[in-house]
Amino acid sequence: MTIDSGVRSREWENSFEEIYDGAINESNPPLPLFQKVYDGAITATSYAEILLSQAIRRYGPEHPVGYPDTGYYLPVIMNLSGEKVTKLGELVPILNRMRNRIKEELNFYNARLCGESTAYAAEIIEVLRYLKGENLHVAPWTGFVGDPIVRRYGILLVDWTIPGQAVLVGKAKSTEALAKIVSDLQAKGFMIFMAYEVVDQAIEAGLKLGIDFITFTLGNFTQVIHAVNYALRAGLAFGGIAPGLREEQRDYQRRRVRAFVLHFGERDEVQTAAHFAAIFLGFPVLVDHELPADEQIPNWYISHPDYDTMVQVALEVRGIKLKILDIPVPFTVAPAFEGEAIRKKDMYLEFGGGRTPSFELVKMVGENEIEDGKVEVIGPDVDEIAEGSAISGGIYVKIYGRKMQDDFEGVLERRIHDFINYGEGLWHTGQRNICWYRVSKDCVAKGFKFRHYGDLLIAKFKDDFPAIVDRVQVTVYTDPKLVEEKLEEAKAVYARRDARLAGLTDESVESFYSCTLCQSFAPNHVCVVTPERLGLCGAVSWLDGKASNEIDPTGPNQPIKKEGPIDEEKGIWQSVNEFVYNNTNRNIEECSMYSFIDRPMTSCGCFECIMGIVPEVNGVMITTREHGGMTPCGMNFSTLAGSVGGGVQTPGFMGHGRAFVLSKKFISADGGLARLVWMPKELKDWLGDDLRKTAEALGLGADFVDKIADETIGTTAEEIMPFLEEKGHPALTMDPLM
Repeated sequence: MTIDSGVRSREWENSFEEIYDGAINESNPPLPLFQKVYDGAITATSYAEILLSQAIRRYGPEHPVGYPDTGYYLPVIMNLSGEKVTKLGELVPILNRMRNRIKEELNFYNARLCGESTAYAAEIIEVLRYLKGENLHVAPWTGFVGDPIVRRYGILLVDWTIPGQAVLVGKAKSTEALAKIVSDLQAKGFMIFMAYEVVDQAIEAGLKLGIDFITFTLGNFTQVIHAVNYALRAGLAFGGIAPGLREEQRDYQRRRVRAFVLHFGERDEVQTAAHFAAIFLGFPVLVDHELPADEQIPNWYISHPDYDTMVQVALEVRGIKLKILDIPVPFTVAPAFEGEAIRKKDMYLEFGGGRTPSFELVKMVGENEIEDGKVEVIGPDVDEIAEGSAISGGIYVKIYGRKMQDDFEGVLERRIHDFINYGEGLWHTGQRNICWYRVSKDCVAKGFKFRHYGDLLIAKFKDDFPAIVDRVQVTVYTDPKLVEEKLEEAKAVYARRDARLAGLTDESVESFYSCTLCQSFAPNHVCVVTPERLGLCGAVSWLDGKASNEIDPTGPNQPIKKEGPIDEEKGIWQSVNEFVYNNTNRNIEECSMYSFIDRPMTSCGCFECIMGIVPEVNGVMITTREHGGMTPCGMNFSTLAGSVGGGVQTPGFMGHGRAFVLSKKFISADGGLARLVWMPKELKDWLGDDLRKTAEALGLGADFVDKIADETIGTTAEEIMPFLEEKGHPALTMDPLM
């Protein structure tokens, strides 16, 4: 299943409110519905006022307030008003302002303002629960969903890889009926948030819940606001829209975060007011019981008791069109399962991962060397392998296409990772001969056989790459002797590819390539990909950009001629500047390829790493999205990402890919690798021997890696300074960065 791409133009000219025009029959407005919304907003804000007053009496107005694990303060308030709340007392005027927006006159516009006020009230009520700094929730309940999860899945939500966000609240008519709806949404790849009794019903039904399945069980009552503040943070992180630009933020939610609400069971006034918080952001609401005409609004507040068609109607109302790909496999295939972990106790079999020999190889062949659609398994099949086994395994994909080229092999080969992980009960990590596959017991119980790897890959390669892929044949090897033989063949292919890439330098090519894949959600950002600087997401190399452009000449990867050198040491060319300026809505006039201090490249938000200056030690630090702790620049990843992402130029800070650290062009204009004073231990281990080899090649010595501090040494400049001095880190004696 893939999602229609492209950014719809906004639906309004002068005001976002225009999207609601014509929804109400002014001669017969739904006044009883508006009355419920008004009453609910009064109740919600009054309750928030009581709790806030109690908290201030107990803790004082200067007491810190905030959610755990976020750099976005109170996201609803920050997004819509721009206010960065840090103290209890700051909430008083905000709540008073929102109470004043609640008007007695009953109409659709005022009902939406009641919804906005209810969202603010819910945010305040919820954040007060975190005043003691305790972990309030035990799995599977999540409560507030932290920024690392927004970073992990938010980009997939706003680029529509995840087709939308479904918010399920209330109590369904039966556990079985709810299970059917949730399973349907998961199969379609939706991100799901649940609150109230549906959580208990989902647990009772044994549904797959949690982060790995992008199905979040929030809790009860106002905890549903965490679905809203998740969506709003996705806009802040990737939209390039400043906090407080209320209409622009609402427009981004309407266009990019394709959310809807399904309410099950009876509603009270507060829940109805909360529904209008969703409508205020452009999200429709469906309820599962009959409503009189004076409690409905066409396309916005809809009565739909038929559970069998409820999801379909929600998609139609929200304008979500799915392209369904029929794959002959016994398990569900959807992006929702991409994060699924298969632990040892749930595993039926595995191969690779350093435990057993493994490989995966995509090879271009001639039209007479392939039988389209053929899948062959050579060696024992699943039903001949004992549960818990670690076997030898390899996957060999032959591809023929009239427009296929050798350079495309690696591009397609890396997509095996995505395609396999879309399978429910399948797990994949790594690539080439360090790949690692696992199959769950549940998947085998459903009938999984090794040929289904081939069926899945054939369908996805043809569907995702129709311009270059005409025929696909897959062979799965499980015979240990043949795996070893084919592994050597694969290594020879890998070596030829690497030799070609190793010979490429920024100086040896005439053009770089743009990457604008992320402009659907970060319109002011352009990646400039060079042979020695991969895309900041870590997934797009120069060869990938070249191949992509040849596959789709009008696509996101366009050639940028290297013309008009301005400062080749910093990597500044007139032609690159012109391209960036014209493709960032004329926001970024100049950018440097090799400096993070002087006009650095912008970031969209999907960067693997962020580097930041540490002036006290005359160096730079790097943190990763996997590292949630503090860093020597005084900010964690989430806080840094809030400053660096969204297509802004932030001298002294920059997003980048992990492997960029190994490039000789790594901030070469600012001193290069010798400036690196701190990184998380996990990143140091991940870079491994390659980092030592790079240090040696740059004349820093293999022991340079041992001079780089990590969190085991300290997380402040003061803590790491003695270590750097003891080790004789070169950054301490280099020219000042500032």
